[in-house]
Amino acid sequence: MEISQNTDVLIIAAHPDDAELSCGGTIAQLTAAGKSVVIADCTRGELGSRGTAQLRAQETINATKILGVKTRVNLDIPDGNIQQSQENTHSVISLIRRFRPQIILFNPPYERHPDHENVHRLVRTAVFQSGLTKIETLFEGIPQATHRPKHIFSYMQTYEFQPSFYVDITDYFDVKTAAIRAYSSQVFVKGKNDETEPATFISKPDFMEMLEARARYFGALIGVKYAEAYLAIEPVGIPSFGLWL
Repeated sequence: MEISQNTDVLIIAAHPDDAELSCGGTIAQLTAAGKSVVIADCTRGELGSRGTAQLRAQETINATKILGVKTRVNLDIPDGNIQQSQENTHSVISLIRRFRPQIILFNPPYERHPDHENVHRLVRTAVFQSGLTKIETLFEGIPQATHRPKHIFSYMQTYEFQPSFYVDITDYFDVKTAAIRAYSSQVFVKGKNDETEPATFISKPDFMEMLEARARYFGALIGVKYAEAYLAIEPVGIPSFGLWL
C-alpha cells in the first residue's frame, strides 16, 4: 500500500450513498476523463432504518465499481456520533495527507441530517490543520507531510443553497442513477426492496423522480440536460476570461 499519493479529487461523505446521491454524475465524469478519484465514507451507516451495515458495505462496493472509482475507504466513525473530536479531526487530516487531493468535495454546511453538517465542520477544520507542520500524523507508522487542497467545494444534498457553479453531467446521469440504485436497501428499486422495512425519506418511489427533476432544473439553468450544483467554500478565481473564449 502506498504511504501517500497525489489525487485529483477526494470526496468525503458522512454515509455510504451520500457521494452517489449528491455528486455521482461528477464522479463518473471525472473517472471517464482519467482523473484520479478517491471516496472516503466517514461511517458505515449502521444506524440507518433500512438494511444492515454488512449489506450496505456490499452495495457500496457495487456502486463504486459502477462509478469507475478505484479507491474507496471508510474512517469507521460511529454513525450518528460524528463529533469534532481530536481523534476524528486527526483521522481526516491523515486522510488528506495520504491522498493529497487538489480538490475536496464534501457535505454542505446546512442540512436536514445532523451528520452531514457535522462532517462539513469536521472537514473544514481538518483541511486547515492539515497544512500545519506542528500537527503530526502517521500512516502505517510513517510521519505524513503537510498538505492542503487547492479548492474545497460542498455538494448539494436535501436543502438547497445558492450554488456557486454547476457541473454538466448530461452524459453521466444514467451512470449516477445506476450507482444510486446499487443501494437497493436504501432507495426504491422496483422488485428489489424489502417491503417489511420502514419507509424513509429516500426509499419512496418519488425520491428518484425528485433527484431527476432537480438535475434537470440545474441543467436548464446552464443550457444542458442535467447538472449538479456546488458551493465554493472559499473565493475561486480564474486566470482570465480566455477560459471561456
